[in-house]
Amino acid sequence: MAEPKTKYDRQLRIWGEQGQTALEKASICLLNCGPTGSETLKNLVLGGVGSITVIDGSKVELGDLGNNFMVDESSVGKSKAKCVCQFLQELNDAVKAKFIEEYPEALIETNPSFFSQFTLVVATQLVEDSMVKLDRICREANVILVFARSYGLTGLVRISLKEHTVIESKPEHFLDDLRLNNPWPELRGFAETIDLDVTDPVAHKHIPYVLILVKMAEEWSKSHDGKLPSTREEKKEFKEHIKARMTSLDEDNYKEAIEASFKVFAPRGISSDLQQLIGDRFVEVDSSSSDFWVMVAALKEFIENEGGGEAPLEGSIPDMTSSTEHYVCLQKLYQAKAEADFLVIEQRVRTILKRIGRDPNSISKTTIKSFCKNARKLKVCRYRLVEDEFNSPVLPELQKYLTDEDYSVAGGFYILLRAVDRFAANYNSFPGQFDGVMDEDISRLKTTAVGLLNDLGCNGVTLTEDLINEMCRFGAAELHAVAAFIGGIASQEVIKLITRQFVPLSGTFIFNGIDHKSQLLSL
Repeated sequence: MAEPKTKYDRQLRIWGEQGQTALEKASICLLNCGPTGSETLKNLVLGGVGSITVIDGSKVELGDLGNNFMVDESSVGKSKAKCVCQFLQELNDAVKAKFIEEYPEALIETNPSFFSQFTLVVATQLVEDSMVKLDRICREANVILVFARSYGLTGLVRISLKEHTVIESKPEHFLDDLRLNNPWPELRGFAETIDLDVTDPVAHKHIPYVLILVKMAEEWSKSHDGKLPSTREEKKEFKEHIKARMTSLDEDNYKEAIEASFKVFAPRGISSDLQQLIGDRFVEVDSSSSDFWVMVAALKEFIENEGGGEAPLEGSIPDMTSSTEHYVCLQKLYQAKAEADFLVIEQRVRTILKRIGRDPNSISKTTIKSFCKNARKLKVCRYRLVEDEFNSPVLPELQKYLTDEDYSVAGGFYILLRAVDRFAANYNSFPGQFDGVMDEDISRLKTTAVGLLNDLGCNGVTLTEDLINEMCRFGAAELHAVAAFIGGIASQEVIKLITRQFVPLSGTFIFNGIDHKSQLLSL
């Protein structure tokens, strides 16, 4: 067997040792191993999750060979859970794989405590009634739940858990933390030792832009009642001031300063997102609070006291045109400030832990350090119970989705995915599943959808005939291409949830395979 380091080399670059360890400790339960479930699990097995349990009561039929790569001719007539489990095990022998030949619906009804042993449950192809029951079970047991469903050319993915907190949200675009608009005393002091009018041309073009901007901002605020440029005119004028200091055209450091001048104009203090976070009711911590909220409580104290309205400094600086000497000095300054901020927060964390009766060392230095480094990027996701969303969706949003041109197909599919479950509960089959009754099914589905919309308070909203016809034409088929896509999305969300890195989807993800569009509905 390959050494895990080399085996998982490419993904370790994305989520690191800690992320991989979290995956290897996770136990995952899959409900129904049709193509959607098999594709989701295939991605997780290849990624190296700790253990999987496949639950499916059906036998492999000829039709399954057409849309599921995890079964072959020799599987026909055998337990689907067993065959899929064996195929998946072949992909990665480090994963513990087992199966239970039982219908998930039966397990949900008769043995709800069964689910509490898992880190996460992936529930595929469940109808509404089972979704609601399973959601309640997983909420009580504190088990993460991910729903995934493929239905013809549409599909959905929906996460459900009380709260998910993320320290390493890894946003793609984020303003670096240089504090040019609010330099601390040591940075200001270093800038004061630099002469922008130095006559030596080599020295002049190797002053790092950070120092140029700190000095220019200081100059500006002295002549503007302590304020930084805020209007368009002022910003333009500020850039002209920088340009005027250039002594030749090839001074990259000044060009960088002009390009980065917006960092001086950014408002001081913390973002509205972070403001909201430290104002959250969970910041009032007690002995049952999670480590995350204990650290947020310490962060709040820091911002209000030592931080002077700012979060702890991240401590890293980007590449820039500079003499080595200046760059190293800057690097040390930023690192020292970040370290000092970290030590204050660490002390506050330990004090809070003591106050709430917990071991003051129960949160590791590494965790607190990572928290400080990512303090401006923290994320909290909370999910409504599926039952609440189904019974009382946010009406203005739902109406917007159903009537807004950009969203109407996704909104329509959302309603129709629920309508087909209602239809199946009434007529014991899905619309279009059997030949010969297509026209009857279309009008029945239409009536069912209208009834559902009325129950939700969307009277007068109509779905297009085309969409209803398409939904019947799908006949509840699981197409491999759609299942592979939905499985890809679901497995990516599972990895985000288990590694606690990146930000998971916040609403109901709807895939519209007719227009090749994916949309997120927040209901």
